[in-house]
Amino acid sequence: MNRTRSLVRRTAVVAASGAAALVLAACGGSGDDTGSAGHGGHQAADSASAASAPASQGRHNTADVTFAKGMIPHHRQAVEMADLAPDRAQSAEVKKLAADIEKAQAPEIEKLSGWLTSWGEAVPAEGAMDHSLHGGMEGMMSAEEMTALENASGKAFDTAFMEMMIKHHEGAVEMAKTEQADGAHTPARKMAAHRIRARRGGAGRAGGA
Repeated sequence: MNRTRSLVRRTAVVAASGAAALVLAACGGSGDDTGSAGHGGHQAADSASAASAPASQGRHNTADVTFAKGMIPHHRQAVEMADLAPDRAQSAEVKKLAADIEKAQAPEIEKLSGWLTSWGEAVPAEGAMDHSLHGGMEGMMSAEEMTALENASGKAFDTAFMEMMIKHHEGAVEMAKTEQADGAHTPARKMAAHRIRARRGGAGRAGGA
């Protein structure tokens, strides 16, 4: 029981706070992501950043393309995992967490796809998820892991889902760190920064739990 509660807490701070960051990053409403949607302190900081470096908004490099192409299937797999929760999870907290994650991924997938299209790059095809190819991608589940999750139910599903989602979101943080270090596209770097800050904040709260 204590282990389950601990996993719920840890997943909530890793995944749910990360999902909140995704919403912040996605709320700009356009590929420019100037932060105009307004989220307290983030609005002022994002607006100032956009105003101070307008030329970099349109620039992108190979790292930005890699980030976008990696995050799209990564998010789609998170949605695929979350889709399993309503019929298999026992915990109401797990079901709510899955719903929050699913809602957060869709707008970011749309934003990432928009960037790739504007750059003349191909968007990873939907429905073409080959889990056997995910071994080299940060935090991605293998075909065997996804099958095991699909076949689980009740408390076993809750535990497997939370452990896998923690791994999944930590993988996203690693991709975000690479984008922060090597990327040139300001909105993509901003999206990555939100993800990293949310994870750090979550880790701090987890440590105090």
